[in-house]
Amino acid sequence: MMALPFFGVLVACGLAWMKLRMIAVWVVIATIALTLFLFRYHATSAIDINL
Repeated sequence: MMALPFFGVLVACGLAWMKLRMIAVWVVIATIALTLFLFRYHATSAIDINL
């Protein structure tokens, strides 16, 4: 799940390489939003540690 931002950036780079720059910009913006959502989700979740 945490690999999704990396795939988003890879897709954006491929789109920019194919001269679809505006779509690439929107993919980067969506990737940033996804990264912030994932950070908030993981930063606020409880850690279950059983010793």
